[in-house]
Amino acid sequence: MAGEAGVLKSKFPERYPGSGEPRLYRAPGRVNLIGEHTDYTEGLVMPIALEAACYVAAAPSSSDGKLRIYSEDIGQGAERAADSVASITPQRDWTDYVFGVAQQLAKRGMAVEPKDVLIHSSVPVGAGVSSSAALEIATALALSDGKVLEDRMELARIGKAAENEFVGMPCGIMDQFISVFGQAHAAIKIDCRTLEYEEVPLPDNVAIIAVNSMVKHELGGSAYRDRVAECGQALAHIQQSHPEVKSLRDAKLAMIDQAMAEVPRKRARHVVSENARVEDFAKASRAGDRNRMGELFVGSHRSLQHDYEVSCEELDFLVDAALGVDGVFGARMTGGGFGGCTVNLVEPAKVEAFARAITSAYQQKYGKTPKVFECKPSAGAGVL
Repeated sequence: MAGEAGVLKSKFPERYPGSGEPRLYRAPGRVNLIGEHTDYTEGLVMPIALEAACYVAAAPSSSDGKLRIYSEDIGQGAERAADSVASITPQRDWTDYVFGVAQQLAKRGMAVEPKDVLIHSSVPVGAGVSSSAALEIATALALSDGKVLEDRMELARIGKAAENEFVGMPCGIMDQFISVFGQAHAAIKIDCRTLEYEEVPLPDNVAIIAVNSMVKHELGGSAYRDRVAECGQALAHIQQSHPEVKSLRDAKLAMIDQAMAEVPRKRARHVVSENARVEDFAKASRAGDRNRMGELFVGSHRSLQHDYEVSCEELDFLVDAALGVDGVFGARMTGGGFGGCTVNLVEPAKVEAFARAITSAYQQKYGKTPKVFECKPSAGAGVL
């Protein structure tokens, strides 16, 4: 077994001497092409799964009934009694994503057996590319011996529930969904209300390039919860005159009147317009219209920058700088915001020149070196 999974497997007996032969599991991170901050209002999103992934090696434990976990990347471990996972409480660190999943499995009547678990991830942390969802889904596979793959939709729900109820993040289901359902060579347009989804082919003559600002954010902060609450305020206002509107997904721009307080009005305007951009982007992608795809990227970023106010100086700089580089069709922030990555649509023959130009500009402005990487759509989670 080659690559990162093979390395993890080779390290397993060093970390857990005396344990059995481990099984290997993989769950990818994601880049959201368009449809940002819409999943928790039952909106539309269009992500791709990444080649970068979380890998978990797991084997039955020889440690007196303990569920033992260790992260190769962080250099930390923890353990809990496997028969007590239903009653454990959050520690407010990375282990919550693992034990939160264990608790969700127990809630669903699945036996959480004593296991030795070794974790490695190539998904950048804090970059807005869903390192947490990848960890949740890979953990669910490992702790269930892959049985959760029998119902992939439930697997995505388990990851989301762990993040909502144990970690305390009121996220939607997009990140876990794409980690489970990702497809090579295509984006997935997801309806976060019905969970219906469809593959959207991407043009061969455009490269998807992410630029990591190296500014890290923590989505557990108050800003994310504030946006969720502000969307709720906007919905409540709209429902006063339009009771048929059940979520911002149902709202129209004409419903967002000046009587609404400024902040909720701006949040609602972003959500409504962003859902429309997802539909338009899918059409443009199918038609191979790179210029229109790029225009929609820029429109999305400006909405996130000015109406949803989740961008930051570094992301705005990266977008503006990218739009001045030859061969770039569009650029936008991706992920939760307040740092992380931009995603850029670039002429394939000009990717190297783009990487050099954006790196130089960012270094001159901030004295930091961004990480530039191509995003190729990848298959979803599975057993290796």
